[in-house]
Amino acid sequence: MNTELIIITEYCKYNTIEPRFLKMLQTEGLIDIVEKDGAEYLLSSQIAILDRYSRWYYDLSINIEGIDVIQNLLDKIDNLQDEINSLNQKLQMFDNELLF
Repeated sequence: MNTELIIITEYCKYNTIEPRFLKMLQTEGLIDIVEKDGAEYLLSSQIAILDRYSRWYYDLSINIEGIDVIQNLLDKIDNLQDEINSLNQKLQMFDNELLF
C-alpha cells in the first residue's frame, strides 16, 4: 500500500491551522504523524478526518478532549450500525428458511 505523505508545515500553512493543534491530536491518539529525514508528515489518508477535527476545533470551539469523545462515540455508532446490519441479515435468512 503506497500512502502519500504531506509535509505538516505546508498543510498547516495552506489550511491556516497551528502545528500545535496537530501535535495535540497526535498526543491524544487521534492522528499519526510520520517523521522522516528530519521532517514531520501526515498520511494523505488522514486528511478528511483532520479537516473534520479542524472544523470542530476552530469553528465550533470543541477542545481536543471533546474531539476524542465525539470520535469515540461516532466509532461506537458505526460499530452498532454494522452489528444491526449483520443481525438484520441473519434475521432475513432465518425468515427465508421459515418460508420454505
